Amino acid sequence: MTLAVRRVRAGEGERVRELRLRAVSDPGASIAFLTTYEQEVSRDQAFWDDRAAGGADGDSAAMFVAESDAAWIGTCTVLVRRTGDVDHTGRRLTSGRADVVGVYVDPPHRGTGAIDALLDTAARWTAAVGFETLSLDVHVDNARAQAVYRRAGFVPTGETFTGPIGAELAMSRSLRTL
Repeated sequence: MTLAVRRVRAGEGERVRELRLRAVSDPGASIAFLTTYEQEVSRDQAFWDDRAAGGADGDSAAMFVAESDAAWIGTCTVLVRRTGDVDHTGRRLTSGRADVVGVYVDPPHRGTGAIDALLDTAARWTAAVGFETLSLDVHVDNARAQAVYRRAGFVPTGETFTGPIGAELAMSRSLRTL
């Protein structure tokens, strides 16, 4: 297996759609994603093309894909939030923040290092656009994801809140050593 992580390219909307539909079909998705399969499958191709283009360039969002022998096996996205923005959970921000969202690796590829490679790539990009921390929110009952994030250097911030999918734990990773 050859593993590579790269930023998505404009024009890859169909592949973005296919991977997202696999992600929200995963049995654990109900405590990992803010949207359902039914919501995602109903979106038109223009939505997916826009999502790919938005994650391909610039410094306000970056979508990364993990590839194994040219097949897309995982993804994550970093969203840059500015002071005053409302984040993906509906909270108004009092300071700028970079959030990693939409983290997913296909089940057969879990434990292969794909998630580590995705999160490390996301962290390097986040540091390059000027942030000292990378944040994420994870459902309090998603112990598997919490363990993965801890292994990748994320620590609980002490903040818990009720978001669209229920009780969530805020975690962050220092980027000062990157």
